[in-house]
Amino acid sequence: MKRTVPLVITFLSGLVMIVPYYVSGLEGAQDVFLDWYKIISVFAYVLGVSSLVMVNGQKIVRKSAGWGYNAVLLVSLVVTLGFGIAGNFEQGTLSYYIFQYVFNPLSATMFSLLAFFIASAAFRAFKAKTVEATLLLTSAIFVMIGRVPPGEMLWQHLPWLNQWRLGDIIDTWVMGTFNAAGQRAILIGSSIGLISISLKILLGVERSYLGGDES
Repeated sequence: MKRTVPLVITFLSGLVMIVPYYVSGLEGAQDVFLDWYKIISVFAYVLGVSSLVMVNGQKIVRKSAGWGYNAVLLVSLVVTLGFGIAGNFEQGTLSYYIFQYVFNPLSATMFSLLAFFIASAAFRAFKAKTVEATLLLTSAIFVMIGRVPPGEMLWQHLPWLNQWRLGDIIDTWVMGTFNAAGQRAILIGSSIGLISISLKILLGVERSYLGGDES
């Protein structure tokens, strides 16, 4: 029973969310399930915060390696949560200040560090050892040259080729044709995979979300 009931609830919930897209008049049931989703999400947030406090609190008490970072995390959590509950998010409030001048700069810093990993991965991927890698390297060089002013200036001095604008070639053919086709193929493939795993969950084939043994 403890596995049958969750499987039935999952099947009915998925069915209620899918059917209104094809059958009119059932939007009310979908709205009810969306309201329940919001309620469950609140409890999930509470559970997540409780787990965060317990895990980091234990590291602080034991003075594990790097426990200072755990303390900063908990203090930031309490301060941000307190300001958010006590006030609002309008411009000039402390919540707005924290988000605009603390969270956003930190997020930008973390994302900027990805540039070094991307450059390292590009260096390994662009080695022209195969035909595919050579095409990737050629396209990348072509795009990078066309995105900077010196590359456009150099292109204008090339005979026979200066009658076409390099930026238009990149936007129309490289990015708008070949790159767009590749992105659409990836999107279609991922969509088919999403539909497949969704059907497996609805039909009870995929039971890993129940935890423990899937049988």
